[in-house]
Amino acid sequence: MLATKIAQSDTRRTETPNALMTTLASPTQGGTEALSLWRVRMHPGQSGPVHTFDVEQVWHVLEGEATVVIDGESIELSVGDTVVMSAGTPRQIRTDSGADFVVVGLASGQASTPDGGQAVSPPWIV
Repeated sequence: MLATKIAQSDTRRTETPNALMTTLASPTQGGTEALSLWRVRMHPGQSGPVHTFDVEQVWHVLEGEATVVIDGESIELSVGDTVVMSAGTPRQIRTDSGADFVVVGLASGQASTPDGGQAVSPPWIV
């Protein structure tokens, strides 16, 4: 197969206390074997947990502003900015005003927290 269409009706939404993730393409949707593409919508005042991924991810800001704290260093992002986060780097994403992102990363990615919890594959990636 040379192409796979994933209709908007086939997207998958996962809501956490930190954000709303909409899976746009992933292996379980038949669109790709290696990559996942998802949208992240964070409301004003939301902040994700400090965590790491074992794969590189690319985050692009579609709307709003956010701060990404990578290994203790703050990076301010606004519409049109992109940040590439290396595998294994502690990160936290937060927004005072609200923000929307599109994100791409390897579908095999697993997240873990600094407290030594077990690594998991988030449902919006697989």
